[in-house]
Amino acid sequence: MANKDLTIILVHGAWGDGSHWRHVIPALTKAGYRVRAVQNPLTSLQDDVNRTLDLIDAQDGNVLLVGHSYGGAVITNAGNHEKVVGLVYIAAFAPDEGENVGGIFARRQPPLGAGSIYPDAKGLLWIKYDEFHKSFCEDLDAEEALVMALAQKPISPKIFSDQTTEPAWKTKPSWYQVSDRDNMIPPETQKEMAAHINAKGIIHLDTGHASMASHPVEITALILEAAQSV
Repeated sequence: MANKDLTIILVHGAWGDGSHWRHVIPALTKAGYRVRAVQNPLTSLQDDVNRTLDLIDAQDGNVLLVGHSYGGAVITNAGNHEKVVGLVYIAAFAPDEGENVGGIFARRQPPLGAGSIYPDAKGLLWIKYDEFHKSFCEDLDAEEALVMALAQKPISPKIFSDQTTEPAWKTKPSWYQVSDRDNMIPPETQKEMAAHINAKGIIHLDTGHASMASHPVEITALILEAAQSV
């Protein structure tokens, strides 16, 4: 039974946009939930948190935040909003207070996908178009990977250095999905974060980084589990 008082807000990660959730949105909507997907500028952590907070403010009732990849850092900060009742991390960063995405990356040798990141003339960071498939979404078909690659949004390097304030997972229940073949965030790092935040539910998927696109059924099930628990 859907909680009619709950809105599920989906927060994309770096090099992405709200369309990365295109396979999950219809299923969540059919389950009876209000669903929104934020479109973050990827210019700084605070800019993205502010954009997410604006969308939270616009909702009636409670909110469940779902973040993919870097979007996990966004929900960790935005989740302190009084309307937020839970957090779901999809192959995502879950920083502690004072941590940043770059520091979490540095815990281990750079993953395969790190070698595909390059700066443009203005210093914005991209993933090489011809390497996007193998780095970001290896288990998607070639056509879907091509669209994801060519529609990518560049990111500011600031999102790697901006620090987290008080993390919402300390006071809000959380769930975590680990991608066991992730080429962007090492799976061992994901497992550490899931344990550190004491996630109520942890699932592992034999998939790459873009798990919400390659395994939408399992991702939807995890989100619905969280939605029905908060």
